[in-house]
Formats: sequence, C-alpha cells, structure tokens
Amino acid sequence: MTTTHHATDETLMRFAAGTLAAGPAIVVEAHLASCPACRARIGTFEALGGAVLEDMAPTPLSAKALNDTLAMLDDEEDAAAIAQPPLAPMEIEGIRLPDALRGCDIGRWRWIGPGMKMSRVGVPQDPDANLILLKVGPGRALPDHGHVGTEFTYIVSGSFSDKFGTFRPGDLAEMDDDVEHQPVVDPDGECICLAAMEGKMRFKNVIGRMLQPIFGI
Repeated sequence: MTTTHHATDETLMRFAAGTLAAGPAIVVEAHLASCPACRARIGTFEALGGAVLEDMAPTPLSAKALNDTLAMLDDEEDAAAIAQPPLAPMEIEGIRLPDALRGCDIGRWRWIGPGMKMSRVGVPQDPDANLILLKVGPGRALPDHGHVGTEFTYIVSGSFSDKFGTFRPGDLAEMDDDVEHQPVVDPDGECICLAAMEGKMRFKNVIGRMLQPIFGI
C-alpha cells in the first residue's frame, strides 16, 4: 500500500507525546500502520523527546524502585512466554478494518443521506470521542463543509477526491479549521473511511445543516 497524503509534523509530535485525543489518535495509528514515512518521523520525534529527558535534572528514586521495575519485567516475560494465537482480522462487510480499532465498539450502519451510511465507534478510554466509520456510494458527494477544529480521515477502502487531490486506502486527510471542501467518492466503487473530529463540522448549505444532528459531529 503506497500512501500519498500524510499526517502533519505537528500531529505526529502530538501523537508521539501522547497529547492527541483518543479519537484522532486511533485514526493516526491506523495511518501509521500503512505508512513507513510517518513511522520514521515518529521515531525521530521520540528520539528528540528522549534527548530532552537526558538534559533534565535527575529525580531521586524511591528505595524500592529497582525491585518494582524488576518485578514488572518478570511479569512481562511471563506474559510473553504464554503462546497467543494470532488475532483474526477485524472486518466489516468483508472489508479489513485497521487494527487500531481493536477494543472499540463498532456500531451498526445508520442511514444518514442518499448513498451514505455511518457507524459510530465507541472508544472505551474516551466515551465522548467523535469517531465514526463512514460509507459513501460511488459518485456521491458529501455536503460542502468546513471544520471547527481539525478533521482526521483515514481511507479504509475505495477513494475520494476533493480540491486537494485523490485520497486512497492508507492515506490520511487532515483538514484544519481554515479548510472548506466537498469530498466526492470516485465512480468506481464505494468508499469507507474512519474519521475523527477535534471539534464539529461546519456545513455551508441548508441540507448539510439538516444532516448535522444525524452526523452528530
């Protein structure tokens, strides 16, 4: 899988630092699994973080810190020694879902408009996360919209195009609040995306605003 559209450095730094919210972090993790370039950037940022820690003044450890650490390592070795069967792929309608969704609650498909369905994804560690799977039929256009906050979209299958280009499986579309666009699914098949919002969508037309409560984002 060759990726063309990537996460920004700011997003990768936030992901590496653990400051990205749960929903966007899952979308970025899905992209990282298929993007060696972004994984390499993450490695660079993690190395920089390690260098910063080395320059910090040391903090005295408790007397039992060494024993606690050794006990944790023993527990990890014991767990690794227990053979685990390979996990079955996660799928929806025969389409392989990103492993980043493991542990999440995948809701049923709900009709949200002609040729469009949505499945809300429950995130155990953040019940308020705005994370959805979106399925749009071939040739269908999403309502023209902007964003309050950043929208993160990972393409699971199919493809769509907007004024920024064509987004295919493995690509990450990252649109901040300066962007207004209207994705149109390419005519050769439906498109399934995993999307998260840090804020809300901002629809430009009446139909989009009518759909706002259905999207819930």
